[in-house]
Amino acid sequence: MLYTFHSHSFGKLQDMSRIQVKALGELAILVDEEPIELPASRRSRALLAYLLLTGRSHRREHLCELLWWMPDDPRGALRWSLSKLRPVVNEGRERLIADREHVRIEDADVAVDFREVAEELDRGDLSIQRLGAIIDYLDAPLLDGIDITDQPLFQEWLTAQREQAAKLKARAVSQLATHPKLPPKRQLAAARAWSEMEPYSRDAANHLLESLGRFGKDDEAAQRRREFSARFQRAGVEWKPVDSGNGSATNELLTADTLRIRQKIHFCMAEDSVRIAYATVGEGPPLVKAANWLSHLELDWDAPIWSPLFRRLAKGFRLIRYDERGNGLSDWNVDNLSMEAFVNDLETVVDAAGEEKFALLGISQGAAVSIEYAVRHPERVSKLILFGGYPAGWRINASDETIREREAIMTLTGSGWGQDNPAYRQIFSSTFMPSATAEELEWFNEFQKATASPGNAVRFLSAFGDIDVRHQLARLTVPTLVIHSRGDQRIPLQTGLDMAAAIPNAEFIGLESDNHLLLGREPASVDFVHAIREFLREK
Repeated sequence: MLYTFHSHSFGKLQDMSRIQVKALGELAILVDEEPIELPASRRSRALLAYLLLTGRSHRREHLCELLWWMPDDPRGALRWSLSKLRPVVNEGRERLIADREHVRIEDADVAVDFREVAEELDRGDLSIQRLGAIIDYLDAPLLDGIDITDQPLFQEWLTAQREQAAKLKARAVSQLATHPKLPPKRQLAAARAWSEMEPYSRDAANHLLESLGRFGKDDEAAQRRREFSARFQRAGVEWKPVDSGNGSATNELLTADTLRIRQKIHFCMAEDSVRIAYATVGEGPPLVKAANWLSHLELDWDAPIWSPLFRRLAKGFRLIRYDERGNGLSDWNVDNLSMEAFVNDLETVVDAAGEEKFALLGISQGAAVSIEYAVRHPERVSKLILFGGYPAGWRINASDETIREREAIMTLTGSGWGQDNPAYRQIFSSTFMPSATAEELEWFNEFQKATASPGNAVRFLSAFGDIDVRHQLARLTVPTLVIHSRGDQRIPLQTGLDMAAAIPNAEFIGLESDNHLLLGREPASVDFVHAIREFLREK
């Protein structure tokens, strides 16, 4: 098949003449969709392919070493090849730029099919038909017919490019295998194809086991499980097989590595020039999660606490998350850690993400940020979900005893952050996660080191004490759902009930948990996601 260049791929092309490069299969160049003749010389075509696919400037000495180490006059051979390539790529304007030392092709109006396929797969919103077409197209060997076996440097580069093409096809197959609309009769074949193409992918292995279980092929599932266990053990890859008879459980397990790969991380600049990292993952209606303390856009996928929550939310929604300033992948060295800065960062992220209207999820202190944003921008928020939230920080109307207690916690945080400090651990085990295991708390200590500095952790705790959006609760006009753990030791249940009562027409759901930070393994985390789905589904 011939790859179809979509119109969106050429949004930047305004010239009368535009160049399309077919690198899959035999190299072909099309100008205004008409093929043009390439030089007969294999080395000249190899040079053209190398310049186009690398997309950067190269020293002449490097190109000579790459393709002409044998001739007596390699620079002369290079000049001859360049003279043959100019008519090919300079249609309409000069694109081949060569001075005394360097050679490059200006590719602002050059589209390469190999890159176009990768960009399509990056978007992750392709139909089953389009994925099938891409998979068929990727069957063709990359740059077929331009191997130069006596040029080891070029051949090594070509081999690496072909391996990338194979990985690209595996990505397309994985997207097809996990496509929510793939007909049942194609699901098992796609799962087998994915596993064959990526024999050391844990996600592919688990997905195949799930598919076999769904279609009642228990014997094959048992055989595959043994094969996978031996294969991963020999490779030194840790793998936890899933129950092939429980499709729903497998669906949630398989997405940890996959979602980390599929999520797109971006950066935007707040008003005070602080760089904020945000990420998008999943498909469906937009759901923005306001930042709350302790997050890391990449490491969150391995978190035993909230990772399963994010995985479930990324199924059926376009989940947009961001790391709070001073935390995670956002800038740590910041002057302003305040409620106003937190709200401005949320404004910056949603504008950068390009969502005009979205559901907004606020957890813990992120609930107050979400409330403030929804009051300021009611036209942007379709629905508001608040979990474990509070409208007023610990300094507001606090007793002397409460202030002394919180200040002691901040002092202990400064010295115990990320340390195996029993006293500090007790704070979290008794208030944030009473049900956490020793292993989960050990993970939490390590996670702290990666998400924020001890100084910023103390500043966060102090800033949260000054939060006060009580006056905004009655001004909320968007549909609101308040969720709270009944046994929350950090933010009492009564706080959630009072907040729901103060918000016009708010709904309230209590979860059977004593954790302020839900553990992904507890049933309440499933109830939490279910409540969100049902609330967002309501008209």
